[in-house]
Formats: sequence, C-alpha cells, structure tokens
Amino acid sequence: MLSRAATPSEPRRKHTERVRIAFFSTHSFDRESFDEANARHRHDLHYFDARLGPATSVLARGFPAVCAFVNDQLNATVLTALSAGRTRMIALRSAGFNHVDLRAAQELGLTVSRVPAYSPHAVAEHTVALMLALNRKIHRAYARVREGNFALDGLLGFDLVGRTVGVVGTGKIGSVVARIVTGFGCRVLAYDIAPDPECRAMGVEYVPLDAIWSQSDIITLHTPLTPETRHTVDAKAIARMKPGVMIINTGRGALVDTPALIAALKEGHIGHLGLDVYEEEEQLFFQDLSSHVIQDDVFARLLTFPNVLVTAHQAFFTREALQGISATTLDNISAFEEGRRSGNELY
Repeated sequence: MLSRAATPSEPRRKHTERVRIAFFSTHSFDRESFDEANARHRHDLHYFDARLGPATSVLARGFPAVCAFVNDQLNATVLTALSAGRTRMIALRSAGFNHVDLRAAQELGLTVSRVPAYSPHAVAEHTVALMLALNRKIHRAYARVREGNFALDGLLGFDLVGRTVGVVGTGKIGSVVARIVTGFGCRVLAYDIAPDPECRAMGVEYVPLDAIWSQSDIITLHTPLTPETRHTVDAKAIARMKPGVMIINTGRGALVDTPALIAALKEGHIGHLGLDVYEEEEQLFFQDLSSHVIQDDVFARLLTFPNVLVTAHQAFFTREALQGISATTLDNISAFEEGRRSGNELY
C-alpha cells in the first residue's frame, strides 16, 4: 500500500513497491506514453475514460494513487470520497493545479504532486504558431485553396519585425516565447512579479501591465490561474489596448473574460484572437462533438469570427511533452511510495 512521505528521522525504502494507480480522463496517447514510461517503474496502471468528479470518484476506491488531468474535478467533495476510498496521493499530470482544493487535500492528509515543467517549448511554439497563423490568415487561406479560391483579398498580414509583443508571465513558457519573438526582430515587453534575469539579458523590457496593454501590438498570456490573475484581460484592460491588437491565450481559459473579448471583437477593437484554452472547456475539449450541436452559446459565438482561431488545449501536445509528463508523474508516485519528496509536491 502507498505510504506517506517519510519524515527526516524515518528510514527510506530502497525499492519502490508496485502501486495501483487510477488514471482519469485518459485517451489512447495517455495510455501509450504511460505504458512506455512504466517499463522502469512497473506500477499497476488502470485507465478510465471518464472525467473524475463526484459521480466517478467511486471508480478510484481501493486505489492508493489517482492520476488526474486539467479538467478533472478535485474539489472537497471529490477529495473526501477519494480519501474514504483509501487514496493517499493525487498525481496531477499537468502543471496547473487551479482545479484542486489544496486546503481540503492537506486537511485530508493527501499528497498532491504536479508536473511543473515537461516541454515549455511545446506550448511556446504553439503560441507563436497561433500568432503567425492569425497574422497571415493561414487557416482562412487553407480553406479557400481547398475550395478552388486563389484570391488574396482579405488575407493581408503584417511584418513581425519591429512589432511590440507583450508577454504576461515570463516563467518557463513565457521566457521561451520571448526568445522566439526576439528572433523575429520584435520589441518585447514583459510583466512578471519575479522578472527573469535571462529575459532581461536578451533585451526584454519589464514594465507595468498598463504599459503592456497600451504599447503592445501582440499580447500573449503565460501566468498561472489564481484569484489574482482571473480575468487579467477584462473590458477595462481591453479598452487600454491598441485598436487591432492581437491577443493570444495558451495559459488558462479564465485568464480572459470571454464575453468582454466578444464585445471587443464585435466593435473591431481586437484585430486577432488566438485561444488554446477556454474558461468552460471541460464540457467541450478532449472529446469528439462533431455530430452534436454546441450548447455553449459563448463558445459558439467565438467561432463565428473570421479573425478568431481556437485550438482545443493542444499546445502541450508533442511527443517530447507526453514523454516528460508520463516520466515525471510516475517519478512523483515512486518517490512518494519510497517515502521521499520528488520536489514537485504542492505543499
């Protein structure tokens, strides 16, 4: 059975015991990457397609470890049910943890770990891909050519060189984005409560958020979702932005106020919008709804704009990232079973 982490005075086990792990919200790519990484750990992996929530927490009964993804529910109700079912560890296979009630988890004696860094390049490169596709209207050009329309009207873009890019959050992902757009010849402004010396060394200028809003041609968001960062981009922030601004969000959906974005798109104030995340995405993303009518009216309205490009939480999705996620997640579980800390625990 999975044990609690040892205190400094307790002996550490030399060999990891086989741990039964319940995986929720799994897809074929999850199974492939975790099965491959598990060749070294030899844990007992059980995969469930269902999202973790109040109705599905019973599936984890008797599993010492539960592995959850970004749209699984880990509120106090679910955590209490997991604890009652003898779960002792929650292993998140994501960097974000805003979907976890950490206070409840700690009170229940549950250890929660995450994957703080798997491939920042994956998300950063997707971020820049959205910038380029929106600017040069690649998505619209692709559809036109397939229909035999080779006209260029409406596809006019702009040179990135000399443009100002505002990077909100210069952690591992934001700093890579800053490096990439610096290579394009962009002026890079940044906001972060802890400025990165390496970003400064490459010429990134740290400024207040007001300066990001008012001076940037392109704004990209890379902060974690906290009560303080929720709706960082709201109607007031948008009003201070340049007419025709491009906004990219590959961070967390609730970093932006979606109705405020739609209002600004209708007015023409926002020129381009690229989203890989959405505030209510748990009802949409990671499933095939092509034969269904989308019930989310806000999301459906977003899709009507020709200058909006939405991908379904795809930014992380590279071979290297999946390998990193599976390896770190299983390392976290093995460390906990051996009575030591991996360094990726949330408290």
